Amino acid sequence: MRPPKLASLTAHVTELEMTAPPKQSLPMPVNIQTAILRVSDIPLGYYRFLYLRVGRRWHWTERLRMSDEDLAALLGDKRRSVTVLYVNGAPAGFFELHQGDDDVVELVHFGLMEHALGLGLGKWFLLQTLFAAWALNPSKLKVTTNNLDHPRALQLYQQFGFSPVATREATVEPLTDAELLSLVKNL
Repeated sequence: MRPPKLASLTAHVTELEMTAPPKQSLPMPVNIQTAILRVSDIPLGYYRFLYLRVGRRWHWTERLRMSDEDLAALLGDKRRSVTVLYVNGAPAGFFELHQGDDDVVELVHFGLMEHALGLGLGKWFLLQTLFAAWALNPSKLKVTTNNLDHPRALQLYQQFGFSPVATREATVEPLTDAELLSLVKNL
């Protein structure tokens, strides 16, 4: 007997842009050892692990459904970078940047794993992410979020200087239990 198909979700998507680096600074969280390391030539299994651990509760699915060949081609693009946050020696989040041909940098993915939530890292890590993006000297930085994301994501992006430029609706197909099981077996 086949399991029932999960209902599609409708996401209200907001596209945001910022045209100047953030001016604020935040102290590094105390009593926590952190490291932020850019990963060159990230192994597909490690990328999928990060993507699943950060994005599962927010219904990130696109990269998990890509073939190895397509994902390797995407991540192999030298204009794309993946940077991992480590907390007390363990992976705790990541961000992915893409430098477009039009002098625009996109913050493609950003997030923390569940064990890193509530430690006071979110704002600090986002600020470090923005500093890394602006170090690439873009004319603007863009990001997309939606109502399935962290409840304060939109507010936080705006707090750091992003402005909404467009909205739209999108359909998200949640991962099935079979897809999750397959992913876990192959990590």
